[in-house]
Amino acid sequence: MNKHESVAKSLSAPALHLKGRPRLRVLGTAISLLEELRLRAQDDLGIDVTFDNNDFLTTQYKAAREPETYDIYDQCFHNLDIVWHWRAIQPVDTQRIVLWDEVNDLTKTGHIGPNPRMGLGDVPAKKLFVQPNLALGDTPSRLISMLPTTHNFDSFAYRTDLAPNGVGMHSWGALFDERWAGRVALVDEPAIGIFDAALAAQAAGLMAFDDIGNMSIQEIDQLIDLLEERKKVGFFRDFWRTAEDAARLMIAGETSVQSMWSPGIGILNSRGAPVEQAVPAEGYRAWHGGLCLSKHLSGRLLDVAYDYLNWWISGWPGAVVARQGYYISTPQRSRQFMTQAEWDYWYEGAAAAQDLPGPDGQTRIRKGSVRSGGSYWQRANCIAVWNTTMDEHNYLVRRWMQLVG
Repeated sequence: MNKHESVAKSLSAPALHLKGRPRLRVLGTAISLLEELRLRAQDDLGIDVTFDNNDFLTTQYKAAREPETYDIYDQCFHNLDIVWHWRAIQPVDTQRIVLWDEVNDLTKTGHIGPNPRMGLGDVPAKKLFVQPNLALGDTPSRLISMLPTTHNFDSFAYRTDLAPNGVGMHSWGALFDERWAGRVALVDEPAIGIFDAALAAQAAGLMAFDDIGNMSIQEIDQLIDLLEERKKVGFFRDFWRTAEDAARLMIAGETSVQSMWSPGIGILNSRGAPVEQAVPAEGYRAWHGGLCLSKHLSGRLLDVAYDYLNWWISGWPGAVVARQGYYISTPQRSRQFMTQAEWDYWYEGAAAAQDLPGPDGQTRIRKGSVRSGGSYWQRANCIAVWNTTMDEHNYLVRRWMQLVG
């Protein structure tokens, strides 16, 4: 048996040493709690898996305050600080992660490729490794805070029939362009939407920040005041919470420019909507998800949890999330579960050689379509800021709730 066969066997074999059929409870959001993944995990690992799917704020609160109610916390690095502070999760031992050496450097060092640009905000590399004093940092160690999995580089979407050749859409400033007044929407999540707004305000010359990834109270106030002024005069059409809601706004013709996630782009592409994701000159707003272990795990259930973590980066799950437009931390493992046309479109930035399916098997990408921004490696080297829980996060949430309320 060669090395690859041995690894594959260890990743796919269910935990047969356990008595009975264990149940693993996963707390997270719609980003990665897909029914296709839940069912396949059950089959591959010989366990029962339940998903507790919530919005970001609810998920973060439950993770920090109710660690006994879940086994796996499936979230993003920017939602890690509070949960770690409350000691609701335990470190992940990389010696129990079979493919740890294959996890790429985007989280380990902060960048991939020759470009050292990491972006501002909650760079995952700065929160990955558990230090001797139990703080999180970028000095490599055996223990990590979460296993890096799904990630992406977000921007905004625009109607190509209203902006031919993307004129005026190569900057975040488009979100504050007066020609779209009344037809703009932002994502309603404070640790995400605030950065779309901040990048737009800065690009439009309306504000400047000392550190856009960690705003002061004065900067938060100035930015929220700016958003409130525009909201009062009807500049914003809506604030949305799910990719489906975002897509519906454009399908209904209610918006021309808006924050958009990759699954929303996929929905719009499947409907033939004339929509494109922008490639801002300032760079993307990036995020990186991962899997954490609840503090209560031990013994047989901890073994099952590690089986689940190893399964997530073994190949097949990464191919599923690719069909949402997301990337995985072990892309070469997922390549073998993707068609050549899928790999070329999602990772290489090439035109789709044929119609491509979404996670549900329905056509999401039409033949001839090209993903904006180029290849995975090109996009990963154009990050302006990462989704972030800033020092003044609690204050930001209060001001944000006033804005969207």
